[in-house]
Amino acid sequence: MAIEAKSRAQFQHFHKIQTRWMDNDAYGHVNNVIYYSWFDTVVNQFLIVNQALDIEKSQEIGLVIETQCNYLASVAFPDVISAGVTVSKLGNSSVRYEIGIFKNDEDMAAAQGHFVHVYVDRESRRPVPIPEKIRSLLSTLEVPV
Repeated sequence: MAIEAKSRAQFQHFHKIQTRWMDNDAYGHVNNVIYYSWFDTVVNQFLIVNQALDIEKSQEIGLVIETQCNYLASVAFPDVISAGVTVSKLGNSSVRYEIGIFKNDEDMAAAQGHFVHVYVDRESRRPVPIPEKIRSLLSTLEVPV
């Protein structure tokens, strides 16, 4: 089953990331594990720059419980990527982000996938409702898939 690449227009927020020489593997392209760090970066960058998350003091924190990626085209140093994010499901204590990785100025994703946060109490690690400030911000990215 072929997976159709998403376009930039399907994402609400973007964050540019410069690939590094060390991101390339022995096969001459960015290693698969790096894509997951880009997923994590675009989501948390969005929350932090919009002052919805204080990574040191917030009582409620988002833990990753699921992530998945499809690789559609090669990316290699010195490419600059744009990581795009949107929200496809905003639940009571969880949120599913859809993420696209776009190489240089290309319009179609080189990789795409999802990332799920469950919000928990920092101390007990028990699920809690998504804080209203975060929920309000995430709703600005919400687009049903």
